[in-house]
Amino acid sequence: MLGRRMCGRFTLTSTPEALAERFGLAEPPHCAPRYNVAPGQDVLAIRAGSDGARRAEPLRWGLVPPWSDSPAVGARGINARAETAAHKPAFRDAYRARRCIVPACGFYEWADRGDLRQPYWIGRVDGSPLGIAGLWERWRAPGGAALESCALITTAANARIALLHSRMPAILAPGAYAAWLDPACDVAELAALLHPPPPDALDYYPVATRVNRVEIDDPTCLEPVPEPPRQPSLF
Repeated sequence: MLGRRMCGRFTLTSTPEALAERFGLAEPPHCAPRYNVAPGQDVLAIRAGSDGARRAEPLRWGLVPPWSDSPAVGARGINARAETAAHKPAFRDAYRARRCIVPACGFYEWADRGDLRQPYWIGRVDGSPLGIAGLWERWRAPGGAALESCALITTAANARIALLHSRMPAILAPGAYAAWLDPACDVAELAALLHPPPPDALDYYPVATRVNRVEIDDPTCLEPVPEPPRQPSLF
């Protein structure tokens, strides 16, 4: 189940104008509200061009290394761990030279609640968008068609999110956007950018299990539901 993977679903509901302002884009992106973005789909990703201008363009979620035989390997490349991305063969070249930021308004996580895998939506307390650290690559089929894809970086969860899951997306501070997008940034400095926000910066609430279905992508995914009862301990 994709919900068991971190990060495996997220939302992006900010207006194009708000995204342009938040991330310093050259122009507002072409995007519609998304309430249940899933791996294998196109996601909005911010990259810096050769002129330094930031642009948001669609990338397939699930990184496909250039040397892959098939784009099917992208299903295994939706996440890159902050602790190993600089050295793992599938991600190390992109980590050094092809970094991106994936904007999100929040993300989903599933927690064990007795017999139920309860989904939760997680977002900033102040409602501002998140900038998730990402990596991107370009794969070319033998016939010449190109596929640009990406992976989201994860890191250890902060104390608040650790109540749900041990991992979370690596959310960049706004002041780190420029360094993360700069291909000339020293690799040794990048690790310091990949830390979770303070526990009090994020909050979460339970949502209905309808979000488990990738074909459902509408505002009902974000509607809160009652917190499920905790299974009592036997000890």
